[in-house]
Amino acid sequence: MWRALGFPEAEGAAVYTSSDVEAIRTLSGAIGSGLLDFDLAVTITRALGQTMARLADWEVAALVHRVEELQAAAPDEATGAPVDRTATAMRLLDDLSDGFEATMVYAWRRHLAAAVSRIVALGEVDNLNTTRLTVGFADIVSFTALSNEISRERIGDLVELFESRCADVVAAQRGRVIKSIGDSILFVNDDPIRAYDTAEGIITVIGRDSRMPDVRLGLASGNVVMRLGDVFGPPVNLAARLTAVARRNRIIIDAATAALLPPDQFETRLLPERPVRGFGLVGPVAVRRH
Repeated sequence: MWRALGFPEAEGAAVYTSSDVEAIRTLSGAIGSGLLDFDLAVTITRALGQTMARLADWEVAALVHRVEELQAAAPDEATGAPVDRTATAMRLLDDLSDGFEATMVYAWRRHLAAAVSRIVALGEVDNLNTTRLTVGFADIVSFTALSNEISRERIGDLVELFESRCADVVAAQRGRVIKSIGDSILFVNDDPIRAYDTAEGIITVIGRDSRMPDVRLGLASGNVVMRLGDVFGPPVNLAARLTAVARRNRIIIDAATAALLPPDQFETRLLPERPVRGFGLVGPVAVRRH
């Protein structure tokens, strides 16, 4: 369980506490009762560990500026020097812990209900891990060159703003962000029109903001496998590859997505075939609303 949570071996050191014992007891009880088998218990534990690790890193990074503000606002009474940063951070985390834990459980239950609803919506499908979706990939143009030109603090702020704006647009169109990888974001939607609207919305809030870099969007549709919070399959890879074809602040789609968009609402134009890594020759499709 310790390894599945993402922690290194203790190697004989006294690192375990009563809370670790209780966690093992809970997991063992679920296995012993037959509720979970061992492999499933480890899988769930690994998912929990990876999710919580990212949440913890995100939370601490987000609070850095607040810690600096508190440190400057309340110097040591005896010396007037800034209070120790670590002590300030730990006090802030302690003050936030109860309310944040309750919010975390609330959000988990909400997302759990949404995930169950998506499974129920699949109805009588034989494989509940496979479904037909439109996959979108948004990519910042020339991110590597950009990151070499601006400060580390500025690049961090830019990535955070990119992710948050994209996430808001995806949620507004009833889609889901699957993952973000610094300069790109992967999202899905079961409605191709909403997927297009998501792509257009990302261009509006990122590419058309003079303070932000340009973006490129690729959309591809088809059957994907949903596993461990991620999606896999040809549409995922193709959507990512299509961003290399798209011009700045433009959307490129595959033929499958083009076939799903109503011709009375959208104008599509087949572009010349070109080699796409892993797919051979592909005819990408330019698209816009009438």
